[in-house]
Amino acid sequence: MDPQQPTPRPKAIPSHLVNGHSPLHPSFALEDDQSDRDQTYSSIQTSMGPHREPMSLEELSIDENAPPPSASQQRSAIQYEEVADADIEDIELKVAARDRRDAAPMTPAATSRSQSPFTANPTVDFDGLSWPSVGTLARLNERENPEEAKARLAKLSGAVRTILECIGEDPDREGLHGTPERYAKAMMFFTKGYEENLRNIVNGAVFHEDHDELVIVKDIEVYSLCEHHLVPFTGKMHIGYIPSRRVIGLSKLARIAEMFSRRLQVQERLTKQVALALSEVLKPQGVAVVMESSHLCMVMRGVQKGGATTTTSCMLGAMRKRAKTRDEFLTLLNRR
Repeated sequence: MDPQQPTPRPKAIPSHLVNGHSPLHPSFALEDDQSDRDQTYSSIQTSMGPHREPMSLEELSIDENAPPPSASQQRSAIQYEEVADADIEDIELKVAARDRRDAAPMTPAATSRSQSPFTANPTVDFDGLSWPSVGTLARLNERENPEEAKARLAKLSGAVRTILECIGEDPDREGLHGTPERYAKAMMFFTKGYEENLRNIVNGAVFHEDHDELVIVKDIEVYSLCEHHLVPFTGKMHIGYIPSRRVIGLSKLARIAEMFSRRLQVQERLTKQVALALSEVLKPQGVAVVMESSHLCMVMRGVQKGGATTTTSCMLGAMRKRAKTRDEFLTLLNRR
């Protein structure tokens, strides 16, 4: 090489490869992220399954004769190890190849969350419903039968009247006149999400768009009922995804969150259900959902800590596998 000529600069990676495996290449396959969705389905179904007794402290004690942890448990223990910025940048360059034949091995465990231990494949949507409970279909069918709907409301009103009597109140006094009926109607509204399904919520608002960078809707207000004490927990949900040729109407993200929150819930399951629903509708490269809320079951009773906030997250696809993509999402949420 002529010493007078300047050294050629290395070619920069195109910006559209920042998020790694782009779906725009013919070799892209949707099967890669199926296992993540399947594993999260199982954890949701497990939390909604048959009655189980709480574990005792004796069961939680460490057994010295227990077998050593499995490989997946060992990976889980190291998933939050500190990683230098230089390592993350190097990994980003390695996984940026669009063609599978040119791609480097998957991100090491130190910079990627370990796989969930759940592997079952429960049904997500049947009878036109999304993760229904046992009596959900009967409640939905009452829309076509006003007499049955009226009987359900009367039964619920009677139960509320019994509660008032049990706490020492007089359901017939002036201030409580009509309260059982009002509360029954309010409870039906608080749990209206049981009657809704993903297909009707989305209502065809999925559009083809050549966009493969993050889409985020922040600060979606969420109101739900704790299934353990039937008191509210409220907060905000942040939803992000990396499209794979398809985008969804922005309002639909808030509607999906509303549908699953208007049920008896735990925050962990609610977060997963929203993430999986979006993953099923769009089949995107990745989905991330973060929820922050305050639970009145630990504010008005029990430990009575009003300033406590609970944060949960669910990451799927590229959001789960790529440390840099996860970091970008959290940064845009102002959480980093």
